[in-house]
Amino acid sequence: MKKFGLICAALIFIIWLGAWFFLSGANKTTWNAVENSVVKTAANQGFRVENILIEGRVHSDLDLLRAIINTKEGDPLLDFDPDAIQPLIQKISWVKNATVLRRMPDTIHVILEEYMPYALWQTGGKAVVIGEDGTVLTDTLQEEFEHLLVLTGAKAPLKARELIKLLNAEPAIKEQIEGAVLVSDRRWDLKLKNGQMVSLPETDIGFALRRLSAAHEKDRIFEKDIQKIDMREPDRIIVEAR
Repeated sequence: MKKFGLICAALIFIIWLGAWFFLSGANKTTWNAVENSVVKTAANQGFRVENILIEGRVHSDLDLLRAIINTKEGDPLLDFDPDAIQPLIQKISWVKNATVLRRMPDTIHVILEEYMPYALWQTGGKAVVIGEDGTVLTDTLQEEFEHLLVLTGAKAPLKARELIKLLNAEPAIKEQIEGAVLVSDRRWDLKLKNGQMVSLPETDIGFALRRLSAAHEKDRIFEKDIQKIDMREPDRIIVEAR
């Protein structure tokens, strides 16, 4: 009985000690001390940052990426937390997906998948670059974006993908187009480089573009003195002279 009582007392003491350890916050303090010791020991063994590799960057701001990574050569590698950095990089407008890795013994590896510049959207008196899904990427226009189709209309970015896909199938028409206006959020008017306007129907846009391309091949319609070409009727083309 005496031995049993000693065992019970020991168990009660261990339970009390464990409860005190967690409730007092000593566990957190101890864990932080252990973690800091591991980081320091690993750094002393050569696990320090020697390389920061950023793969897939084309348009993302390099200075912004460096500021988010916030690590320099010689810093302890284990001090760098990829899980904390990844969501911050993901918030950069150009970044579609980001993978952040800590590669032993000395490398931080950031892999970016960026949005491709898809079109220009005229809004609020200025043009911004948008991605294929309508995401606004930047309002800083560079020479490399000048070839992009200029879209106008509140919901134009959300409807651009279908239109541009169909225009890509008709390169003879696409090369003539300067911009596209979304009318009443339902259909498109195309503005040609020669000043002509082409009214497209709400549906069967691809069929209308094929008819327009055929009309140009046959009658060189884009070279005539025409102000507006109406493609909204499925069985006819209505033109308006200048």
